[in-house]
Amino acid sequence: MSLSSVRPDARELVFHLFGRSVHPELLDVRAEAEIWQDDYSASLKLCDAGHVVSLRVRGETVTEVTSAREHLLPQTCQLLEDRIRGSQHESINFDSGVKYHASYQLEQLDPEVFLNVHQELICDSRTAAVAFTFPTVGRFDPAPLSLITTDSWPDSLLVNAFHTFPENGAVVKTQSLFEF
Repeated sequence: MSLSSVRPDARELVFHLFGRSVHPELLDVRAEAEIWQDDYSASLKLCDAGHVVSLRVRGETVTEVTSAREHLLPQTCQLLEDRIRGSQHESINFDSGVKYHASYQLEQLDPEVFLNVHQELICDSRTAAVAFTFPTVGRFDPAPLSLITTDSWPDSLLVNAFHTFPENGAVVKTQSLFEF
């Protein structure tokens, strides 16, 4: 009997950036949280393939999405679409003065190292802004985990997202800094 996770293959993930919001109906949201500051708000959502971070500031909406390659997302106002592999960095300055910096990577780990990292992330999930543990595939396999941590200031927001893919022995890490 073949079991498969609700998660896609980690090697099939894509990092997107939009200069707009993305309708939540397009993604299977498993957990979410909101951040409210005087001058901005942010929505944090965990999905089967990763996450959605949507920042609203000065009338501008910037949305970051990690999704499976076959998952269809709108092309309107899409500023970036890149497969997640190795380590990559992007920076974009918006007309409104918002500066966006992102770093994202896929790490394939040895089984023992993966289990150690996974255990550390389980501990970190207890204090995360939002976290979700997916159903496990096998009785002895660790359950896939996603979590987002944030550091919020009046003029910036730092978002760190971690997603484990036990079937691939992989961890996807993203770090995004929004400055305004």
